[in-house]
Order: sequence, then structure tokens, then C-alpha cells
Amino acid sequence: MDIKLKNKFLYFNEYKIKCALGKRGITSKKIEGDEKTPRGTFTFKSIFYRKDRIPKINSVLKRIVIKKNMGWCDDTNSKKYNKMIKFPFNLSAEKLWLKNNTYDVIIVINYNLNPVIKNKGSAIFLHIAKKNYAQTKGCVAITKKNMILLAGKINNKTKIIII
Repeated sequence: MDIKLKNKFLYFNEYKIKCALGKRGITSKKIEGDEKTPRGTFTFKSIFYRKDRIPKINSVLKRIVIKKNMGWCDDTNSKKYNKMIKFPFNLSAEKLWLKNNTYDVIIVINYNLNPVIKNKGSAIFLHIAKKNYAQTKGCVAITKKNMILLAGKINNKTKIIII
């Protein structure tokens, strides 16, 4: 099963799901901090989730429980760029444990991960949208209900096609 992202909707099987995208649109030339969602065809890597808010998530992808000290490096000068890190961390990184629910479930999109290319963009996730579908910094965001549905249907061969 592949997922197509077109005009702020995800399409797969018989589903059509509204989503939020990067504040500055979609690009084929993604760079760190541009607030754009990368265009292309990508697989999914793993799922991170808050066990205190989502006790169980069904998925065949590798599941990782988010802990308070976890983050994702977005510092282009770091050897850990575009990788999960643990705080304390003295370079720039995004916290994965948030007060709001946007990172209660994160599906890592296999973008710029193997190999990691400096400044090509980091932390490109499928995560939970804010109530008003506010634009993201480059991620794709959907409702928690749809995230749980999607998590149970995808595997490591599923592709997301962002056009």
C-alpha cells in the first residue's frame, strides 16, 4: 500500500485524510530550516510514541517509547545531525517529549537518513496535527485518530509519495 499526498490530503486504500504541511509549501530542494515539506517518494522508518498518552500502538514498524530526555538533532555541524539524541545535548535539537500532543505519535519518514547529508533537512516526521491544522516546519501532520489508523496499516515497504 502506498500513500499519496496531494493538495493537503493523504490518499490510501479507500481513505482520504486531511493533513497539514510545511508553512512554506513543498519543495524538491529541501534545506534545513526552510519550513518546507520535501517532495519525493519515501518509506517509513519507525514509530515513536508517548506510552503515558497512547498505552499501545499497533504497527509492524519498529516501536520506540518516547522518554523525557529524547530529542532529534537539527544542528548541521553535529555528527548526530538528523538522528535521535538524548539530553543533555549541547548542540541544537528538537525535544520529542512535548506538553502538547503533536508528538504523542511520530512516524519517522525515511528522508535524509541514509546517508545523512548536512543541511538537507532533519526531523521530517508524520505527526499529530494541531486542532486547526496549523502549518508545520516541514513535517506532515494528521489527527491522532487517523495516525493510529495509519500506523496499523503501514509497514517498512509502504511509500509516502509527496507531490
